[in-house]
Amino acid sequence: MTGALSIGIIGGGAAAVCVLDELEQADLEAGEITVFEPSEQLWRGRPYQADLPSVRVNIPPAGMSVRFTDAGHFERWLQAATGLAPGPRHPHYDQWCEATFVPRPVFGDYLVHAATTAIQRLRARGWRVEVIRSRVEHASPVGDAVELRTEEGRHRRVGYAVLCVGAGHPADSYRLTGTPGFVAEPYPLAHTVANLDPGADVGVIGSGLTGVDTVLSLAARGHRGRIQLLSRSGVLPAVRQRLLPHTMRYFTAERFRSAARHGEIIGLADLISIMGAELDSAGGDRAALAIEVAAVDREDPVQRLRRQVAQVAAVDPGLRILQRAVPVAGPDIWPLLPATEQEDVLHHRYRTVMSLCCPMPPSSARRLLELIEDGQLELVSGLRRVAPCDGGGFSVQTRDGELRADVIINAVSPPLHRLDPGTEPLIASLVEAGVTRRHPLGGVHVARATSGLVAEAKVSTRFYALGALASGSLFFTFGMPSIVDRAHDIVQAVIAEAAAHRAEHPRVAVRQPHEAELWHARSTV
Repeated sequence: MTGALSIGIIGGGAAAVCVLDELEQADLEAGEITVFEPSEQLWRGRPYQADLPSVRVNIPPAGMSVRFTDAGHFERWLQAATGLAPGPRHPHYDQWCEATFVPRPVFGDYLVHAATTAIQRLRARGWRVEVIRSRVEHASPVGDAVELRTEEGRHRRVGYAVLCVGAGHPADSYRLTGTPGFVAEPYPLAHTVANLDPGADVGVIGSGLTGVDTVLSLAARGHRGRIQLLSRSGVLPAVRQRLLPHTMRYFTAERFRSAARHGEIIGLADLISIMGAELDSAGGDRAALAIEVAAVDREDPVQRLRRQVAQVAAVDPGLRILQRAVPVAGPDIWPLLPATEQEDVLHHRYRTVMSLCCPMPPSSARRLLELIEDGQLELVSGLRRVAPCDGGGFSVQTRDGELRADVIINAVSPPLHRLDPGTEPLIASLVEAGVTRRHPLGGVHVARATSGLVAEAKVSTRFYALGALASGSLFFTFGMPSIVDRAHDIVQAVIAEAAAHRAEHPRVAVRQPHEAELWHARSTV
């Protein structure tokens, strides 16, 4: 038992759920938790709101648990909620991959269940937990506490702040917002698709997972018009292969954490060597994986899609090892890379990493191939410009000429540096208070070990960032396995700091005064 805590969680999406579950699992004296979330998508965030069944997660249930110590947590909930365990009888079982990929709204239901269960159990143990439907616009240190101010000018003082703000929306690269026929935000696709003329020719900007979601949702709702998947590169997500058991021996998060503790620098050449050792231990083919990596930019997208669909049950484990190892160890590897190599990855290799390590289910890939072979879907690379036409519709300029579309759906993935614009006042306040600095690669500076905010080499023990806000300092900040790991690190860091504080100040209560004493309106900070 380490003493009572007072924690403010800024943001109420999947990251906040992981923090709540981690706190509920810890053996702690009852304290106070306040969650601030202004949107209607409490606990679900943008990715997991109510939507069509065609919008699916791309990770099997074992990789989607919110609980650090229990990989089967989501699987058990899924069986209890639907009456069916993940497996051949489940309606979203992928027979080619032999895995279940549930609709994102179903996973959103799980997040809601996990959050509400954690809150109920915490309250039953005496915790005061409150959810405030408001945005925090200012945060600053005040002695051994944190002062938070909402957009309405109300204040609350907490002991620790965990910033779980989400990523921004897709960038409007061609300045089409407000143009009739342009859909700036595809989600929820149930609404987007329902409002379209089923005979319209549709251009979908972006060939990543959101673009795939959009195309499959159009097809699922019986769209008859032509669909063009538009992007500069034409690179699709890789196709997930059938799962194979393998225990990592060399390319592990602990190896890279040990390297960080010893102040080591690890370059891309070192990572390739370590991955090679991992492949050798599993009987993998180094050359075959190197060819697969190079094929992302060199191979014709349709040919690559067709080939990968045919290789779902491939014997060689190389691609599967890469897809498991990099997302899990990515946050621990990233701070070890020299700055020049970080920039190289983001500017020249990011598309390759995302395609290979964020694959789509084989059933999704097969449906794309069907649409291509039927002539309804076309993959268009070399996108240069999209502009509205006089009289309606859009002109699409590519390196091979001009195309036309009646409707344009913006399905690009938000770039790493693009945060929700509503978070800008909060970030500015943290920088002004000297708690952190903006990271040149996106977000703010965050410590690898604790996710504490960093300024001038000083790691905060009061402010922590989880998710998009840590995108420059860490890598793969958005996948559930990474979020769960970082949530565990944060809660453990808070517990350790609170224990140290109590040891140094045995007569000072850690728990903050009652809400009525601190929740008040002010005109200035």
